[in-house]
Amino acid sequence: MSSMYFTEEHEAFRASFKEFLKKEVIPHIDKWEKEGSIERFIWKKFGEMGYFGLNTPEEFGGLNLDLFYTVIFLEELQKVNSGGFAAAMWAHEYLAMTHLAKEGDDFIKNKYLVPSVEGDMIGCMCITEPFGGSDVAGMRSTAIKQGDTYILNGSKTFITNGVYSDYLIVAAKTDPSDKYKGISIFVVDRASKGLTATKLDKLGWKASDTGEIAFDNVEIPAENLLGEEGKGFPYIMQHFALERLVMGVNAHARAEFALEYALNYMQERVAFGKSLDKFQVLRHKIAVMASRVDMCKEYNYSITKRLNDGQYVVKEASMSKLLSTKMADEVIYDALQMLGGYGYMEDYPMARLSRDSRLGPIGGGTSEILKEIIAKIVIDKKEYKPAT
Repeated sequence: MSSMYFTEEHEAFRASFKEFLKKEVIPHIDKWEKEGSIERFIWKKFGEMGYFGLNTPEEFGGLNLDLFYTVIFLEELQKVNSGGFAAAMWAHEYLAMTHLAKEGDDFIKNKYLVPSVEGDMIGCMCITEPFGGSDVAGMRSTAIKQGDTYILNGSKTFITNGVYSDYLIVAAKTDPSDKYKGISIFVVDRASKGLTATKLDKLGWKASDTGEIAFDNVEIPAENLLGEEGKGFPYIMQHFALERLVMGVNAHARAEFALEYALNYMQERVAFGKSLDKFQVLRHKIAVMASRVDMCKEYNYSITKRLNDGQYVVKEASMSKLLSTKMADEVIYDALQMLGGYGYMEDYPMARLSRDSRLGPIGGGTSEILKEIIAKIVIDKKEYKPAT
């Protein structure tokens, strides 16, 4: 572990969190993967341990820790070998709760953020639409103000925690005539009349309840507006940097887990009179895989440092997600190959890892859209600026 970024306190937290996951989470993973849902008790246990408040201000129940605690949180979650469980946890804390903490007023924070930190409420983030994908500005959902309420109509899809969450952070057009300045963000209660959710069946992330949400004349109190009306698009873009870094860290962590598992297997598996790790062709493959993991990991740590220091890292975070998720897919593919036929068996972790990892280059902005964002920055000299 790099002492340049991690202190003794960080490592003590890692050891404690690892033990917590081993005791409280891993025994239930196979059940949650099979049932496609995560039992509520574990959310409360995460809350009681402070894991949902790592970088939330102390006045709202958080610990206000630096982002390297978040990195540890993400890395260790990947090692329980359930991308769906990990996604449910980090989507709650780093998608839904981020908007509550950054754009919510004290009323919103006390009503939604505090119980989210405590594990009593679960949140989800609703941006992607059936016809929109990565085109955030092209969303069709509308929230038209009528008196002291907004009337929400439209639909969202591929929403992590979209079925079982207690509240939804929803982006919608408050001014349909303006593509970029017409988007606003709201907190919507799950029990709102006219809100329905349908669970989606996925290739991987089986434990996660990914949903498609429909809004039919849903009334939102005006007090549930997050931040200022019309600033939803820059709010979303600003927080995409964190989301993409999260997915980059997830990628290097699951690739490292796959590499370590494959290496342990190779040291024990004997063929033609010697263990697999003594065959040069496999040794060299491992060398390349380890190098790629380490390069992405160190880059992601450096971005974390810059983001923690308050820098706007939209370019770097986009690069991280683009390259780290591609690396993870390829390293896990090679790791599965190292196990031979056992890699294809559900009793071994590689089959699930391979399925779960495939979402990396898709969710949170596809690799194709990230390439265009990076090209605009590098070639066209476009500057992305934080919301003011």
